[in-house]
Amino acid sequence: MTRIERRFTELKREGRAGLVTFITAGDPDYETSLAILKALPDAGADVIELGMPFSDPMADGPAIQASSQRALKSGQSMQKTLAMVRAFRAADAATPIVLMGYYNPIYVYPVERFIADAVQAGVDGLIVVDMPPEEDAELRPAATAAGLNFIRLATPTTDARRLPAVLANTSGFLYYVSIAGITGTAAPDVAAVGAHVGRIKAHTDLPIAVGFGVKTEEQVSALARIAEGVVVGSALVGAIAQSLDEQGDATRNTKPQVLGLVERLAAALRHKAEAAAL
Repeated sequence: MTRIERRFTELKREGRAGLVTFITAGDPDYETSLAILKALPDAGADVIELGMPFSDPMADGPAIQASSQRALKSGQSMQKTLAMVRAFRAADAATPIVLMGYYNPIYVYPVERFIADAVQAGVDGLIVVDMPPEEDAELRPAATAAGLNFIRLATPTTDARRLPAVLANTSGFLYYVSIAGITGTAAPDVAAVGAHVGRIKAHTDLPIAVGFGVKTEEQVSALARIAEGVVVGSALVGAIAQSLDEQGDATRNTKPQVLGLVERLAAALRHKAEAAAL
């Protein structure tokens, strides 16, 4: 059982959905980003998605695009991203880490060395948003063989004909994109998401984590009723952006501002679980 599978098993036993948090590695700088990463589990993150900075993040909205630009400007590289995971693993052997991003930084690493280094660093899974099932032969089989969960995306436009291809060779959990668009630009329609998630659940036993556009405690609590995980990303990188000084550098408020938001979102999930148990 992988860390991801073990974590979702634990969450099921606790009777609640998990909080999946996204930050971009190296945003706004390596040391601040690493400090936030290390503190996320204590703040309430159950699974961590760590963004691999890329200059052309086509599926991401303005907030995450800006976070990639800040990270790249500060000198973040794939080597440094994997170093962050190794540093995190030195103190935390339980919290799953999923690298999320685009194929280009993996391709140029290149693939074979990336997989070996990711496993050695303590990475648990990959979400590669621009690698559909028909085009994953260069990465997915080798990643899966090395023990990495390969996590795919399903969207509101994933119909019954397309769903089997999406579910094939997916492991860990399925990421359901709650809106038809880029990250952080619209709020999810909870009723519509519930209908789509229910349809998908008829075809898989995988946990489903819902993301894109999730920002508030109310949204997190509502989505926790219909999915095994709720993903929050743009709100967190937005909190980082809001905390920076005029030069774009971290301030003493950066870490507590992000972690405070995580704590409030995690509390909303736990409150929902406690209320259901009464």
